[in-house]
Amino acid sequence: MSVEPRIGHRLAMWMLAAAMATAISARAGDWTGLVPLAFADPLLTRPPSFNLGDMSGDSNHDCDPTPDSLSQPLTLSDAVALAWCHNPQIQAAQATVVLQATQVGEARAAYLPTLNVGMSRLNQKTTTPQSQLTLRSEQTSNSQYATLTWRLLDFGGRGANRRAAEAMLDAALASRNAQLQKTLTHVVGAYFDVQTAKANRKAKEETATLMRQTLAVAIRREARGAGAQSDTLQARTALAKAELESGRALGTHDRSMAALVLAVGLPVKAAGLQVLELAQDHADAQDTVPQDLASWLSLAQDQHPALLAARAQLAATQEKLTVSRSEGLPTLDFTQSHYVNGRPNQGLSSSRTTESVVGLTVNFPLFEGFARHYKVRGAEAQIVIKEAELRDTENQVLGEVVKAHADTVASLRNITASGRLIDAARAALDNVQRKYDLGIVDILEMLNVQVVFADAQQERVRALAEWRSARLRLLTNAGMADLSDLGEKS
Repeated sequence: MSVEPRIGHRLAMWMLAAAMATAISARAGDWTGLVPLAFADPLLTRPPSFNLGDMSGDSNHDCDPTPDSLSQPLTLSDAVALAWCHNPQIQAAQATVVLQATQVGEARAAYLPTLNVGMSRLNQKTTTPQSQLTLRSEQTSNSQYATLTWRLLDFGGRGANRRAAEAMLDAALASRNAQLQKTLTHVVGAYFDVQTAKANRKAKEETATLMRQTLAVAIRREARGAGAQSDTLQARTALAKAELESGRALGTHDRSMAALVLAVGLPVKAAGLQVLELAQDHADAQDTVPQDLASWLSLAQDQHPALLAARAQLAATQEKLTVSRSEGLPTLDFTQSHYVNGRPNQGLSSSRTTESVVGLTVNFPLFEGFARHYKVRGAEAQIVIKEAELRDTENQVLGEVVKAHADTVASLRNITASGRLIDAARAALDNVQRKYDLGIVDILEMLNVQVVFADAQQERVRALAEWRSARLRLLTNAGMADLSDLGEKS
């Protein structure tokens, strides 16, 4: 069909005015890059920092890695990137953000006019029988119409709907970030578990090696007649116990490796779980956690994803109350229609007609059976619920921060103490080994010192594991889902 030039010009002017009104109502930053997104996202609902192809938010990581070709040692950041790319809960959270962005688009679209056009072709054949002949007539008519409708005034309903949708989009983004943080905590914990199990296995192997050396010395002394058979038997017993503990440490290491493989989303093959080679254990910086608890509590209140999501949901609920109230207020709509050869679903017109209609429609909702009253009360109750949920979430988050901070401070002190312990135990072991080789001390003192050294190694491994765990919980409970804050060294 074709519309008369003046009608097309008029409609174009209305569309331009509508677009300008929408631009004013939307956030100014949303319209950056309008040209490349004109077709994919014409109302710019996509958050600036959101990218479906970049789950981790780090451009250095490819979100479609090939796990079977991992030939380099797996670093901590690579492990987290793998998990962020393959975790199904993160993918669902990503889709939820996209879904909520479409709701923002619908809310913004309410500011634009709607335009409907149509055309029809009717053909009418008439047969009139008479006594001598039959009269036949045929008539064809083409009709076209165009209708533009634009809501001019609604007392804040559309604005509240838009703000509520944007708040829910913020909540979806915060929930996505919370899921990223949860995955980060799980993967980093599994990664450190492997590092701890590896260190524990190494310590147990070193203990077994010491016991073998002690047994060899005991056998030589017995052969020379300088030692008793009981010393050799005690050394054999100590070696058997050390080998048993070494085997258990190896099993713990294998289990922690399996947990890490599953955590990062690598496939489980028929031959079993893939064994990963981890990067060299980086040194833990012991001065990266400030001692001020108030700063951590403030940080958690400002950026923890759970609190951000709860606040955004509360804001959306408050806007819903405005929407409920505005639905009971008057609305003003503008309508312009143009008809050629009749209106839709009408009969044929014997002559060419043109009709233009311009009107303003005011709607006053007077009585709805008290439904609006109860809807408003329901919206007010929802606000009370969301406020309570926000307070509960804040108490949980801040409580976890307080406990994690206390654990971090304690584990920081334990690292220093465990370092002094293992240094003293190693010095004592070196001293007693020299004395035992010279026959100055007996086997019992030698074995006792070796047990003390093994315990010191175990305490050192435990102190490092507690430090890593406490620091990780403090960072994540404060909402700091950032690998750079974990102290990874490349």
